[in-house]
Amino acid sequence: MSKIITIDPDIRNYLNENNFADAAKTLLQKQKKNWRQLSEGYSSLEKIENKTFPFNGFKIEVQHNPGRIASSSAKVDSDSIKNRDCFLCEENLPEEQKGILYNNEFIILCNPFPIFPEHFTVSYIKHNPQEIKNSFSSLLLLARDLSKYYTVFYNGPKCGASAPDHLHFQAASKNFMPIDKEFDRLKKEHGEILSGSKNLTAGIIDDGLRRFISFESNEIEALKNVFENFYEIYSEISTNKNEPMMNILAYYEKVSGWQIIIFLREKHRPSFYFDKGEDNFLWSPAAVDLGGICIIPLEKDFIKISKGIIITGFNEITISADKFSFIKNKLKK
Repeated sequence: MSKIITIDPDIRNYLNENNFADAAKTLLQKQKKNWRQLSEGYSSLEKIENKTFPFNGFKIEVQHNPGRIASSSAKVDSDSIKNRDCFLCEENLPEEQKGILYNNEFIILCNPFPIFPEHFTVSYIKHNPQEIKNSFSSLLLLARDLSKYYTVFYNGPKCGASAPDHLHFQAASKNFMPIDKEFDRLKKEHGEILSGSKNLTAGIIDDGLRRFISFESNEIEALKNVFENFYEIYSEISTNKNEPMMNILAYYEKVSGWQIIIFLREKHRPSFYFDKGEDNFLWSPAAVDLGGICIIPLEKDFIKISKGIIITGFNEITISADKFSFIKNKLKK
């Protein structure tokens, strides 16, 4: 057995019941006691500062989180990736880090640089590239199996993943991101239902900052089919060679099934990320930011951030209105 896989009896009892949510929660509790880096990460999380900016029917929160500097400033160009060890491969993980084997394909790991009260990285056991086309089913199953406590999300290789060379998801506390509670209102006030049937509802939403697609169903095959259709449509207009740019939030409830939110992207980082001197602003939006919590690692930027900067940043990275309309019309058909 892999050295990273925990054999803790308390966790084993949950796994024997296929209760991955409580197994993960127990793993986090034990790792906080036995892994100093993780404990320090959560201690620092208690001291972070927050700001809130109201928008039309929703809000954007800003979190000053210095611990996320490595992720926000990660170099993800091909040369940089080739010249560093993959920090998600088992042989490069900290000695104290333990994990839970999930479906013999993934390892649930505690994230030592948390954004949420509980935050995990779910890493593929092999060093395969970050991609969603052939791993969407895994995302759905993971969202279902962790749904007692957690939301699961995916960052594309060109829009937020700090390890684009290694397939992984993240899982974190439910109802922590503003969009967790705002989705129904956004759908009603800023959205349009593209199709609604007994087993699937597809919607499209433009709230002025973000443009995203939603799929809701209690049938996994219906979701797999509609996502495949969406992916083909999106690929028609994508300028990215490997995968159309997207960030995904995945929720599950026993009664209603899955709710999938897919944010559509135009670019990786706003232009001010690359500015020099005083104009530089270190903000690299990913799924959590689009979910309503903007992660700002530097104090100077947290002090400086304004509603105008948020609007500029989101407008730059979000897919254009023309492309969004193209996808909408295609999905309608």
